Amino acid sequence: MRRFAVIVLALAMVFALCACGANSAAPAAGTAAPAATFTPDANSVLNTKVLRVGMECAYAPYNWTQNDDSNGAVPIYQSSSYANGYDVMMAKKICEANGWTLEVHQLDWNSIPVAVQSGDIDCGICGQSIKPDRLAAMDFSDPYYYASIVTLVKADGKYASATGISGLAGATCTSQISTVWYDTCLPQLKNANILAAQDTTGNMLIALESGACDLVCTDLPTAMAACVAYPDFKMLDFTGTSDNYAVDAGDINIGISIMKGNSELVGDCNSVLSGMTADDFSAIMKSAIAIQPLNA
Repeated sequence: MRRFAVIVLALAMVFALCACGANSAAPAAGTAAPAATFTPDANSVLNTKVLRVGMECAYAPYNWTQNDDSNGAVPIYQSSSYANGYDVMMAKKICEANGWTLEVHQLDWNSIPVAVQSGDIDCGICGQSIKPDRLAAMDFSDPYYYASIVTLVKADGKYASATGISGLAGATCTSQISTVWYDTCLPQLKNANILAAQDTTGNMLIALESGACDLVCTDLPTAMAACVAYPDFKMLDFTGTSDNYAVDAGDINIGISIMKGNSELVGDCNSVLSGMTADDFSAIMKSAIAIQPLNA
């Protein structure tokens, strides 16, 4: 527009004033607004050096509640109980590497993303898969575990000999709410009777143990831990076969959820994870399973 200013000097002056006003206002239509800069609040770990981590404390072997600090358990914020499990072990490693103090906050599963997005906690270390819908709302670290998806049945049940998901047709089934197990995997079972989702993994396992359902879908660590607590369970793992649940990498890669734009915290977590391998993760998970309470 400035090329028209040469017509009349006065017009040029008026135009210049208008242009200055436009620069202080919103960008013109079709122009991308500058990206918002993340600013940590006063309670952020970046200021306090206290990492506030959200988890259910009821999702063994990822996390559970116990009555004392045995086996390295840590206090649950504003509670007389303690938290332990794979997520606690990984959170401790991240805190130790960065010189932070760990503070575990016990939250319902569906409350954790809300708390991350609002800044009430710094991150969720709670067995969350890195799904596209979660990535749209939060940032994630690199994976801190790779969890294949399996099925739990009763060892003496009608589906115990299934060799693929086609052998699970017609089963009555359930899983935990807001998980890839329930939302993506169970609908792949032909003619399945899908019951209402369970609030916790504990309730999901009770449903199977009580006979309310024929099977539950979950991930490998949860199934391994469940088979310790419930010896009459059998794990069906169809990984590597053509007759398996169809999922993508985001469904089985487990990451740390962090407020959108907090690249510094993402980097601090990744700096620790980058020095670990899948074998390291598996070894720590086995350690968690070995010490979990049977009622976790």
